[in-house]
Amino acid sequence: MATRTPSKNSKATAATPASKSGAKAGSGGAAKGAAARKGRGRAGASGTAAATPSPKNPRSRSARDAGPLEKGIGKLANGSRRQAGRASQGARQSARSLHPDHRRDGVGFALIGLGIVMAAALWHGFPGAVPQAIVAIVAGGFGRVGAFTPLLVFGLAVRVIRRPEEAADTNRMSIGWGAFTVSAVGLIHISGHMPHPSDGSAAMRNAGGWIGYAISAPLVSTVSSFVAVPLLILLLLFGVLVITATPVYRIPERIRAGRGHAGGFLHWMIFGDREDPEALEAAGDDPYGILDVEDDPSDNEVRNQRLQQTVENEPTIFIPMLDGAVDATADAVPAEDDGTQVPIPVAVPRSRKAAGKKTPASAQASSGSPKDAVQAAMELYAANADPNAEYKLPPPDILRVGAPPKTRSKANDAVVAALVEVFKQFNVDAKVVGFTRGPTVTRYEVELGPAVKVERITALSKNIAYAVASADVRILSPIPGKSAIGIEIPNTDRENVSLGDVLRSVEATGESHPMMVALGKDVEGRHIVANLTRMPHMLVAGATGAGKSTCINTLIVSVLLRATPDQVRLILVDPKRVELTSYEGIPHLITPIITNPKKAAEALQWVVREMDLRYDDLADSGFRHVDDFNAAVRAGKLKPPPGSERVYQPYPYLLVIVDELADLMMVAPRDVEDSIVRITQLARAAGIHLVLATQRPSVDVVTGLIKANVPSRLAFATSSLADSRVILDQPGAEKLVGQGDALFLPMGASKAQRLQGAYVSETEIAAIVKFCTDQLTPLYREDVTGQAGSKRVVEEEIGDDLDLLLQAAELVVSTQFGSTSMLQRKLRVGFAKAGRLMDLLETRNVVGPSEGAKARDVLVRPDDLEGVLDSIRAEAGAG
Repeated sequence: MATRTPSKNSKATAATPASKSGAKAGSGGAAKGAAARKGRGRAGASGTAAATPSPKNPRSRSARDAGPLEKGIGKLANGSRRQAGRASQGARQSARSLHPDHRRDGVGFALIGLGIVMAAALWHGFPGAVPQAIVAIVAGGFGRVGAFTPLLVFGLAVRVIRRPEEAADTNRMSIGWGAFTVSAVGLIHISGHMPHPSDGSAAMRNAGGWIGYAISAPLVSTVSSFVAVPLLILLLLFGVLVITATPVYRIPERIRAGRGHAGGFLHWMIFGDREDPEALEAAGDDPYGILDVEDDPSDNEVRNQRLQQTVENEPTIFIPMLDGAVDATADAVPAEDDGTQVPIPVAVPRSRKAAGKKTPASAQASSGSPKDAVQAAMELYAANADPNAEYKLPPPDILRVGAPPKTRSKANDAVVAALVEVFKQFNVDAKVVGFTRGPTVTRYEVELGPAVKVERITALSKNIAYAVASADVRILSPIPGKSAIGIEIPNTDRENVSLGDVLRSVEATGESHPMMVALGKDVEGRHIVANLTRMPHMLVAGATGAGKSTCINTLIVSVLLRATPDQVRLILVDPKRVELTSYEGIPHLITPIITNPKKAAEALQWVVREMDLRYDDLADSGFRHVDDFNAAVRAGKLKPPPGSERVYQPYPYLLVIVDELADLMMVAPRDVEDSIVRITQLARAAGIHLVLATQRPSVDVVTGLIKANVPSRLAFATSSLADSRVILDQPGAEKLVGQGDALFLPMGASKAQRLQGAYVSETEIAAIVKFCTDQLTPLYREDVTGQAGSKRVVEEEIGDDLDLLLQAAELVVSTQFGSTSMLQRKLRVGFAKAGRLMDLLETRNVVGPSEGAKARDVLVRPDDLEGVLDSIRAEAGAG
């Protein structure tokens, strides 16, 4: 007990001086607290040690020995330090409580202030310590290049204020500007005769500064100035490519699409490859509602006025009317089908007054359009026109210019981190080696480690979808042409693909064929175009709202922009009556837009007859393709046989577009299928091509015969895996995200190519249609659907079938059910005999025409049966 008591007393004794000395010292820092704790620890062990002050704490002794004045000063200093600490902590908390946008704006304004100070120091030489220090640092370090640093600071400030925080683009811009600046100061220092630091600061400032000397001196001393200059120029060009996000293989395309004025170029250099979404929204309609900004009515009005001026300023041109043409405004006289070939007429001009006028330059569709690219495209399109015809193609600048593509965003970095985390959680030896960003999806490339099965990645599809918070994850195993697995994940910040950009691209302008159409952009950002003559027929299918109708619009507009009416003629079938009505009256039409499914079936039969006539001419002239036949006709090498009054004329391409195949198959499935199969089997060499579209890709609509003869497929988002297999014969379309996202499987390809379909707005369509219709009036062929109302010619002689015909008439009228299968069962006849009996009843107005799988309408009431039977007996007796 005696040993424990002193220990407690000594501990209490030790605590008192320690606390007093801490109060006198004032600050209570970490070192003093540690010393006090150490003293208390020793007090617990020995009372003698606790009573003796620690020799390692001299401040405690000085504080105890100080006088009242010194103690007061110490307390005042300690209080000031505490207040300053509280103030700084409060300022930090206040800054953290600000919204990130306000913090970013604060950084931007601070940079603007720094730029003002730098401009005052470098450009005007204002006196003061700070301006002199800036001159010494900037001008001394960068030499003559230092005079441009205020502009860079201003540009960085504007970027920080106007752009969200995007680390990827900031890093890219930093690398690009760094390479550009280093190479520039090195070149300037070499051109300034390589001053040495011993020559003085003025000589260094008039050259490349200290940084220029540090860059150029080692290069010149090792490889001479003749080699150093090209190396620095290469570094300079690399910096420019990085700043503008331009790969080397896209330099020609970027040169054509270069900015038309210095302001646009400065915007391009500061902001890289981005454009303001508001500018995109003002330039045209937002196709899929992706942009979160409101339309500016004033901008749309200005753009519409420019499009109107473009259309009104173009003259109307005259094309001589060909033999056999029928004016749409004249009274129609049905032509007899005598087996002779009737040439497809071209459109007739609306006015001859403007013939020979010089066409003024067309106004641009939107401000800031790349004039060089538009001019190049206009020259190409002008080359497509027949030199003997005066029809003028619509100007390419009638279509708006879209926003430049993004190469990387913070969302891509977040997805990469999520993929790496998934691989780590499931112990998969794989790594993300890169990604390729497209308009709709980004494809992330994954390389596997040794002895890792591909199935381990494909089995994680649901886990990957969960990690990236997206249900539409598609895995390619492997990527065609690469030893890597592709994981396609939709972008949270999707981009629109403008049809004008695709048609002005290198891929489209590299070929002048009139049947070249634009489709969109693939995952790698390349423009996808297709030549319909090489496809040669295409099936477009997908669920409602997936982008099918927009794709049809892009195909038609592509043809209108690249082909004259004597090069391509159109047959448009629109059973919905709302999808293709915008194109009514264009001179490329060979018949008015067909909305009646029965007339559509007749039009397909006319196409078959037209194909046979073309093949007759090809066989007689010894050519295998209509292109060779047309070339011989234009060259005057093809002469009609002696005694014939036939005048050979070139055959235009005939493009048949059916917007909804399901409606046609419901009305006359057998006739429609037979016509489609015959066209797709034989019409390629005759210059006839078919585009079939449907939103119901079921096996009863897209039959096996149709699929076998339509080799090119374009599948938009489908609702089920079965629909994807019907369209593509493979899965994939059920995982598309919609709104133009599609899989393109051209003829001969084994794997489908993913792309984002191009978009053309209603305003652009109206402007193009007005441009075409103001020049020419369409000429229609009356025999395309002229047979729609005529009855089918059947064998009218009853012969020995009088008794069967009377029984069939009595059976059909009494039951009010006109079915061929019923006649087979009740009369015990075969299908051919029952069909003939039904045709005989149709010619005698007992039943109506065939409506596919439905029973025929019975036109005679049971009360009138006896009169019908008597008329049939009388006819048979008279015969």
